[in-house]
Amino acid sequence: MKKNLFLAAGLVLLLGACSTPKQITYFQDSDNVNGARIAAPKEITIKPKDKISILVNCKSQELTSLFNLPQVSYSIGQGSGGSNNASGYTVDENGYINFPVLGKISVAGMTRNQIAEKIKNELERQGQATGAIVTVEYLNLSYQVLGEVSRPGTFSINKDATTILDAIGNAGDLTIYGKRENVKLLRNNNGRQETYVVDLCSTQSLISSPAYYLQQNDVIYVEPNDVMARTSTVNGNNVRSTSFWISLASLATSATLIVMTAIHNLGTDKD
Repeated sequence: MKKNLFLAAGLVLLLGACSTPKQITYFQDSDNVNGARIAAPKEITIKPKDKISILVNCKSQELTSLFNLPQVSYSIGQGSGGSNNASGYTVDENGYINFPVLGKISVAGMTRNQIAEKIKNELERQGQATGAIVTVEYLNLSYQVLGEVSRPGTFSINKDATTILDAIGNAGDLTIYGKRENVKLLRNNNGRQETYVVDLCSTQSLISSPAYYLQQNDVIYVEPNDVMARTSTVNGNNVRSTSFWISLASLATSATLIVMTAIHNLGTDKD
């Protein structure tokens, strides 16, 4: 009888362990870092194979037409806000674009504002246009969010200071099974793979991380927590499979029978 009681207690504890709560609250130390300074964002710089739009506006409509390519529609991944009409230039492997009239211009390693200023100065230096307004925008810059989020996928970068919180928000937030304290960000930095770990439960860790501001081609991966991991078995069963539910029902039935038998035996011994 005692053996049955110990076995029943062990099974109850085993089942209870499957529902152990994990940390799911973001910014748990926010009160302690209130007023803390966030590092200035590292501006995105253009790399080979990036595509950018360059629009030049001059006083003369003829000059404006001369420096601008025909507009085409671009849309990258989710969160792009629909299609955008813009003139596209793809940076070649050596970091150059071929701009109308001016010819080949090196733009790799430069920010949007630096490229715009360079083209404006070159137009004035060559006497092509004075007082031109040059606007540079991103076209194919994007990042990916994978793993335990509501809407995994590829998302466009349409502003300079895009944060990892922007990325998670665009992906519909983490599911209840995502590890908040161990979000990984993979980054290709000039041909070298870098991996950062971000703790969403810690505000201080988050705002001081080099991964707080995104770069083009970043990959964010949210690992499943232990609860989700336990839903899969070595033979591939998961919470959606029939075999998983049959196994769980069988275990619950066995535990119930053992407990009922132990209670019955206990009552018989007292009699």
